[in-house]
Amino acid sequence: MIGIINYGAGNIFSLTAALDRVGLTYGMVNTVEELDQYDRIIIPGVGHAGAAMEKLRASGLAECIHTIQKPVLGICVGMQLLTDFSEEGNADLLGIVPLKTLHFDKKIKGKVPHMGWNSVTIRNDNPLFSNIEDNAYFYFVHSYFIEYDKEYTAAMCDYGLPFSAAIAKGNFYGVQFHPEKSGQAGEQLLVNFSKLS
Repeated sequence: MIGIINYGAGNIFSLTAALDRVGLTYGMVNTVEELDQYDRIIIPGVGHAGAAMEKLRASGLAECIHTIQKPVLGICVGMQLLTDFSEEGNADLLGIVPLKTLHFDKKIKGKVPHMGWNSVTIRNDNPLFSNIEDNAYFYFVHSYFIEYDKEYTAAMCDYGLPFSAAIAKGNFYGVQFHPEKSGQAGEQLLVNFSKLS
């Protein structure tokens, strides 16, 4: 059973609809105590990383996320929260993955935000991407990106520069794209997450 961290910074409806489509059961995590009820955790998120981090701290969950031993998946801003720091609000984040979240502005010639379908290249044979073709397309909407680092990158994407489309460190995983809006490949990724041990 998947616990979705409900801290007021995610479009939870589209995520739960996708979990329903693939037959995965879930519930909402509102308090630290509720984390124990689930065998894996999703941190959703849309909007502003700095504001999302403030909400996560206010919920009391920020202090204990790094101690979770079961699989954790951050989606979009939820993925960025796993990094050390974001230029969005100049915010210190959870510091689980030692990378920075940076703004595309002035680094690329393309439009910001990066919005729409883009292909991702799978790296490090990560089980999150089992039964998903290399260079499969996923749906992105973001102005900030996680710097590319070979060690922690589970999939990379190129939008004027290479960036981490997915990261992994131990039992923590993150995806910059929205699997819940990415058709069959996105649904397969959610199923894969449900099978991680």
